[in-house]
Amino acid sequence: MVEFVFQAISIAVIFLLGCVGEILTEKAGHLNLGIPGIMCVGAAGGVLGVVIANNVNGFLSILLAVVFAIIFASIAGLIYAFLTVSLRCNQNVTGLALTIFGNGFASVFVNSVIKIQGINGHGAMLSLAGNKFFMAHLPFADKLGDFGKLVFGHGVLVYVAIAIAIAAAIILSFTRIGLNLRSVGESPATADAAGINVTKYKYVFILLGSAIAGLGGLLYPMQLMAGTVGSTMSSTVEGIGWLCVALVIFTLWKPALAVPGSIIFGALYIFPTFLSKFFPDATFTFAAKKLFDLIPYIATIIVLIITSIMGKKENLGPASLGVSYFREDR
Repeated sequence: MVEFVFQAISIAVIFLLGCVGEILTEKAGHLNLGIPGIMCVGAAGGVLGVVIANNVNGFLSILLAVVFAIIFASIAGLIYAFLTVSLRCNQNVTGLALTIFGNGFASVFVNSVIKIQGINGHGAMLSLAGNKFFMAHLPFADKLGDFGKLVFGHGVLVYVAIAIAIAAAIILSFTRIGLNLRSVGESPATADAAGINVTKYKYVFILLGSAIAGLGGLLYPMQLMAGTVGSTMSSTVEGIGWLCVALVIFTLWKPALAVPGSIIFGALYIFPTFLSKFFPDATFTFAAKKLFDLIPYIATIIVLIITSIMGKKENLGPASLGVSYFREDR
C-alpha cells in the first residue's frame, strides 16, 4: 500500500501542474484544449535541457531542464494566445490543432535526440543520467520509515508543484490580480469598461498556464519514467494531458482542490497496474483492466452533472469561457 500511495503522489504532480496551468488559462476565459500538446512540447524541451547538461552538477541539470521546458511550452502557448486572443480564432479548433502539433513535434524531436546520441533501432530508448538529480530526496527521509518515504521521499519538483498550486489558489482568491483575472473570465466587456487591460491579462495567464503545464510534461520522463525516454513518450503525455483537462472540471476550477484531486486521479491512473497485488487470487483480462482507465472520466462527468444541478455559480466555469472577446462590440 505504501508503494501504491508513493507512486500515486509521483504521478499526481504531473496531473497537478497540467490542471493548474489549464485553470489559470480558463480563468482568463480561454478553453485551451491544446494543453496536452503543450505538455508534450514541454517534455521535449526538458529532455533537451537534460541532454545538454548531461554529466554536470545536479543544480544545472535541473535548471536547464526546467528553463527549456518553460521556454518550449511558453512558445506553444504564445502561438495559441496569438491565434485566439489577437486573431480571435475558434478556441476549440486552435487547441485541438495545437495538441496534434505538440504530439507530433515531441515525437519527432525526441526521436532525433535519440539518434543524435547514437542509439538506433526499433523501439530505441534513451536513458538520461541527469534523472538522478530529479529523483534525489531529503537525506533524512530514509530514517523516518514509511512516513518519511511518503512525505519527504520525493524529488524537489514535487514540492515545487504543490507550492505552485497553493500560490495559484492564494492569487486567485486573495489578490487584486486574481480578482481582475476572474473578472476577465466572467465578463471581459465589463472588465474592459472598468479599466482592466483584457488583452494583457489573457496573454499573461495563457503563457503562465502553458509554462506550468510544460513543467508537468517534463516530470513524466524525468520522474515517472525514471529518465527513460522513447518514441511513445508523446502519446502517453498527451493522454495524461487530456486527464488534466478533465481534472479541471473535477476540481471545480479551484487550484486548492487540485492537490487532493490530482492524487485521486494519480491513484486511479496506476490502479490497474496494482490489481494483481490487491487481488492476488483474482484474474483480470486486458479489457477489464482497461475499463479502470475510464473511471477518472466517469467521475468527472458525475461531478459536472451534480454541479450543474446544484447551479451554484462558484462551482461552475467562467461565464465567458471559450468565447472570443470583440472589443468593438462592447
